[in-house]
Amino acid sequence: MNPKNSSKEPLNDQEREGRWSEVTRGERYVIRTTSEEVNGAYSMLEVVADPRNGVPMHVHDNEEEHFIILEGKALIANGDSRAEVGAGSSVTIGRGVAHAWCNPSEDAPLRMLVLFTPGGLEELYRRNAGTEPIDMIALAAKFGTRITGPALFDNLHTISSPRP
Repeated sequence: MNPKNSSKEPLNDQEREGRWSEVTRGERYVIRTTSEEVNGAYSMLEVVADPRNGVPMHVHDNEEEHFIILEGKALIANGDSRAEVGAGSSVTIGRGVAHAWCNPSEDAPLRMLVLFTPGGLEELYRRNAGTEPIDMIALAAKFGTRITGPALFDNLHTISSPRP
């Protein structure tokens, strides 16, 4: 891998705070560190998910995904295992491993940092704004992310079953 150096100045925290976007209603994110800022080593997002929001089972062909739970609880599937983890916990998903996450709470948000190593997948998030669910699935596939199964439980809001 030959990472590119970037001549872009990193955004300060105040500039980043104004750039929150939604994947689906009830799941917001902001890009905290771009791969350009760290020579391709990783990219980091902050994600806030409302109760009963999450993602369906999927695989990243090119990246490992690391979750650091800051507030609330997350239910995370990692291959065949599932675990509910709270603030202060971290979970790493290997490249090519099917996984999913959700906020199982009925009343509390989930806030977490999500790191992708190596970096670059933040471009998928940059491009998804205003994308319809079916188009988002096709877009994800272009970045080596494949939907491989359903959400972790029924009545969960995901790109396949968004919040009204």
